[in-house]
Amino acid sequence: MTPEQEEYVSFMREALKVAEQGRYSTCPNPTVGAVLVRDGCGVARGFHRAAGQDHAEVACLKDAAVRGVPTDGATLVVTLEPCNHHGKTPPCAKAILQAGITRVVIGARDPNPVAAGGTAILRTAGIEIVEGVLEDECRDLIADFVVWQTTDRPYVLLKMAATLDGRIAARGGLSRWISSESSRILTHQWRAGVGRCGGAVLVGGGTFRADNPHLTARGKFSDGPQPLACIITSRLPDVCENFYLLTERPEQTLFFTSPAAAASSQADKLRSGGVRVLSYGHSRQAGADLAAVMSEMRRETVCPYVLCEGGGRLALSLLEAGLVDEFRLHLAPKILGDSDAVPLFTGRASVSVAEALSLRLCETRLYGGDAHLVFRPAGRTCVNKT
Repeated sequence: MTPEQEEYVSFMREALKVAEQGRYSTCPNPTVGAVLVRDGCGVARGFHRAAGQDHAEVACLKDAAVRGVPTDGATLVVTLEPCNHHGKTPPCAKAILQAGITRVVIGARDPNPVAAGGTAILRTAGIEIVEGVLEDECRDLIADFVVWQTTDRPYVLLKMAATLDGRIAARGGLSRWISSESSRILTHQWRAGVGRCGGAVLVGGGTFRADNPHLTARGKFSDGPQPLACIITSRLPDVCENFYLLTERPEQTLFFTSPAAAASSQADKLRSGGVRVLSYGHSRQAGADLAAVMSEMRRETVCPYVLCEGGGRLALSLLEAGLVDEFRLHLAPKILGDSDAVPLFTGRASVSVAEALSLRLCETRLYGGDAHLVFRPAGRTCVNKT
């Protein structure tokens, strides 16, 4: 990192933090934050709140106006390249020029060719541009947007909770409670965010039958739209079985099952109760074609996010298929020490460490005594946040 880039690292970290306030609400737009810097201090802030509302740069400039802070000659630090596109809102590059900003510090270039180009416009107008400040972290901030722009599937979040020895449940399947109350509250916050933008919570058939889950956001996050409940299973339940999703949330429940099960009378009975039942097809390994499932979810439900909450076999299958965009692990300071307890991942027969799946650790935080780790697909090296 150059000295010029280093000068703005702390402000870019602040812009990243501010941006997270718009997470989920900005969908299908990217999550973006901005900080106005004058005389070495952050004097105004803004973030993109929702599609159709002010972009982060304009929100930041308006915050400066409210605070009575002059923008002439100031520096604007923004996580994403200012847009040069007139959609629901005017181009941010134009607003920056009108504000008299003399330097713009950018984290990542805009991957959307329709909106990109703001950097060139600003440079042509004589604005000093500093690029690549915390670029990996700024790219991670918009990883969901990149998936929406470049694929036909939702952004996939994998959430799991495990003990220090990598177990997600005791023998027999009892998992309450491995993670702390704070971690569980955070999970409900994620469910609420996913539900707010029309996303889904996904589990496997084993988790569905063992836990009889609600897959809803509860507590203080219970207001607002709930996420779609999605189950991948080769064995459909009977319509008369007392599962919460069948009795209380049938119209918000979707099963992906084998082609034969999807064509069965059992599936028709579920459909008559309001449940959606679709075929998951078959992959080359004779299991569910998870890539096709994700594409179908995006097509069938306009689902932008899928929050997968297990179990271990489904989680591993998604990772092996390259479909996990973000893995959030709650690591509890507990040890079961039982080789028959349920492992975090299961389903492979690796014979050497060289065959292991690789991820990159991007974030570590504490929640109620649990370590919260965020992993992403291996590739670019990112700066680890604590």
